Amino acid sequence: MITTLSGDTSRLLATVDFVKEQDTATLLPLLLPGLDGPELHTLVEHCRFSHAALLVLPTDEAELDAMLADCGLLPALPAQPSVVVRGRLAERHRRRAAELDVRILRPAVVGADGAQRMVEVFALTVPPGSDLDSIAAHEREHQHEAHVAFEVPVPDPLVLRGLCATFARYGARPDGGGYNPHETGTVFYFAAPDETKAGYRRVELYVPGDHRDVLSAHLDEHRARQPAETLLRLLTGAWTTQALAAFAQLRLPDAMDGERGIGVEDLAREVGARPRNLATLLRYLVMLGTVAEGRDGFRLTALGALLRTDAPGSMRALALMYGGPFYRSFAGLGHTVRTGQVAFEHLYGENHFDHFARDPRLAELFDQSMAAGSAMFDPVPTHPVLTAAAELPGGATVVDVAGGNGELLGRVLAAHPRLNGILLERPHAVEAARHRLEKAGHGTRCAFLAGDFADVPAGGDVYVLSRILHDWDDERCREILRHCARAMPGHADLLVIERVLPSDGSVSLATAWDLHMMCNVGGRERQADHYGRLFSDAGLALVDRAPLPLDGHVLHVRKAPPASV
Repeated sequence: MITTLSGDTSRLLATVDFVKEQDTATLLPLLLPGLDGPELHTLVEHCRFSHAALLVLPTDEAELDAMLADCGLLPALPAQPSVVVRGRLAERHRRRAAELDVRILRPAVVGADGAQRMVEVFALTVPPGSDLDSIAAHEREHQHEAHVAFEVPVPDPLVLRGLCATFARYGARPDGGGYNPHETGTVFYFAAPDETKAGYRRVELYVPGDHRDVLSAHLDEHRARQPAETLLRLLTGAWTTQALAAFAQLRLPDAMDGERGIGVEDLAREVGARPRNLATLLRYLVMLGTVAEGRDGFRLTALGALLRTDAPGSMRALALMYGGPFYRSFAGLGHTVRTGQVAFEHLYGENHFDHFARDPRLAELFDQSMAAGSAMFDPVPTHPVLTAAAELPGGATVVDVAGGNGELLGRVLAAHPRLNGILLERPHAVEAARHRLEKAGHGTRCAFLAGDFADVPAGGDVYVLSRILHDWDDERCREILRHCARAMPGHADLLVIERVLPSDGSVSLATAWDLHMMCNVGGRERQADHYGRLFSDAGLALVDRAPLPLDGHVLHVRKAPPASV
């Protein structure tokens, strides 16, 4: 044991000496050979050498304290959990992350240039005779977690992307990373180029704050270099859907707290589950970011909180729908591609509107799931058409055609107290909308009409078709639009809210929903010019369009001017 401890201590001493001797301007060219001139100056301006790191494996906390003392290191703060390194060790050695209590210590070191730096010490306790001995031996031999790190003082997304691009240009390769919620920091790992002269094979960019949006592209590039792993992650996407659906179905988010952890046994009693099986599900949810694990148990993250029953903008119904009826019908996607028959109809023997209408529970779930994407609606009430209508001296009426449970119309009426509304829906849905809008205090300003598209009421000032046209084929869309055109006075406006397929083939949620509509509804998403042709066929004209959240768009449509003779 003395030899092992001496080995860890000697490596730690060497790390301390390295941190004292180096500075940003001299270390970067060693790591990235060929880097000089303006690009070196830019990197030095936007990042600074902050620490070197290594993993030590003491038998207990007392041994770790002695090791630090031998190296003259005095941590100013208590050890914190290391989410990223723990995850890397778990993946590398195929172990449960919960079995690996990896902690971080960051004792200060003063460099030769007088700058304050740190030695980052990852400590995995390996009790004598434990089943972690093989991990300790492997890590000591290969030193996977040894790295040098640069901190980005001003975490601007453009700066981060520029730093990552420069590292890549000089041969550094994305090598993972992660977000640590315990200290609110984001880590970008790189593998140093083969010709590096710094003596370290891994480089870290540490950025204070949550920058998982930029990190996502970095991790995608890392996975792209490992096609088998990438494909395996894609193939297991169904497991993710079902894990989130089970999370919602068991009402786990309702039983959890965002600040305080809860143990598996207590949580299992609360939701009526088997502790061992629940623990397996929770560990997977930790990987998805909907749950976080700490010493006091599991807690809910902001992402997971969206699946609470009473959360503003709750997406629980969407999780149950995508993990339920629509999930089962997606097994028939190949049938749809081969035959053209809608997979949902092939499986259930009827279209999804009729199927849900016959089952009150499913009908309510479907209406709730449609409202779950309500973030798309956030900017709609401020659209210039609605703002102008609200300023008309005599007031104005907004007609929401097939308006579901009234989510969107309620937002419009709340934003504009001088507007009135009419909601047209199927009989079972119109009652749900009536209840919702009356509860919100808008009942006296809204009329409710049970009917079909042929019953679009005349005389409105603004008509709304929100996520309706993508349910249908082109001929049915023309029919719906003609009903609207006949009802619209000459001054009226029509707002069509849909996801619009990009014309350049760029990544968009609309592409995913195009597949969903084909498989489950028999509809489709469309490009803007396709919608333009449908509007023209119905005697309407596209005036303009504006982007919405979740890759949505609002298309402003008016009656086409009469053709000149």
